[in-house]
Amino acid sequence: MTRARRELVHPETTPYYHCIARCVRRAYLCGQDSFSGKSYEHRKGWVLERLEALAAVFAVDICAYAVMSNHYHLVVRLNHEQARAWSEQDVMDRWACLFSLPVLVTRYRADETISAAEAEQARALIAQWRERLCDLSWFMRSLNEHLARRANEEDGCKGRFWEGRFKSQALLDEAAVLTCMSYVDLNPVRAGIAETPEASEFTSIRQRIVEYAGSGAGHPPERNESQGPRLMDLNGTSAADHPNHIAFTFEDYLQLVDWAGRAIREDKRGAIPGHFPLILVRLGLDPEHYLRHVGRGGRGHHVAALGHVNRLREAAERLGRRFLKGLGQARRLYQVPA
Repeated sequence: MTRARRELVHPETTPYYHCIARCVRRAYLCGQDSFSGKSYEHRKGWVLERLEALAAVFAVDICAYAVMSNHYHLVVRLNHEQARAWSEQDVMDRWACLFSLPVLVTRYRADETISAAEAEQARALIAQWRERLCDLSWFMRSLNEHLARRANEEDGCKGRFWEGRFKSQALLDEAAVLTCMSYVDLNPVRAGIAETPEASEFTSIRQRIVEYAGSGAGHPPERNESQGPRLMDLNGTSAADHPNHIAFTFEDYLQLVDWAGRAIREDKRGAIPGHFPLILVRLGLDPEHYLRHVGRGGRGHHVAALGHVNRLREAAERLGRRFLKGLGQARRLYQVPA
């Protein structure tokens, strides 16, 4: 049964979400259409351009992305702390980058309101925009609607471009975020489009590698304006009191993705090398089930949330539900007895 988005996205439970949007029927987001012979590869650039623009406006951090032929994956973090720190002027400036400001707010912005009631109404609108600028649905709407309009214009047609509303999956802890990010980054490898993560174009792992290489060995990755959207840092700093904090380094993540990618490519699902990244031990992930989860082509990502069994139970309680789908998968992935 389809659930309202407010039942699937609960920032107080977790700020991290895995999102998927897929084109309807034979529509192509990107790639080569074997039926018509037409190439849509240039549209991958559209996705990155729009992500870059939205990441500069919204209080939403991009953790991982992969742009495929008829769908794309995103892992994002809703940064409510950033949104709360904005001034009213910041909110108005950001909203104006995407939408037209009503006359009332334009007057308020220029300090030309004629009554206290007008000023109060303008402040109410600004407060609403502040919430929307850290809202997952508004972020995805601003991305998908833009891409659909642009693709339909190029194709000279009208109608639905996406098969439905985007799918979202809550990521309840650090291990869930790590697993889902690596799953997203390895999409081209699993699909046989690329042999290695560094050759996987239009993915966040390739962007991170290029930025890291360009910054010089031994230095943290730096921003390259032409490469893609600004990505959330992986610097290994810790915050023990925050269950949703990611405390692993970029080097750890590279090692993990490379190991998982090689195991999948060489058909070694469940075959563990002599040593594996320490991050797996640190997060309590079972290597065999980790590989099965990452390598099963997305079939395990229909569950509403991913995380430790205890985190799933806590999330269900907060949402007023008896359980969240995915408990069996969580027990296998986290080595939790039934």
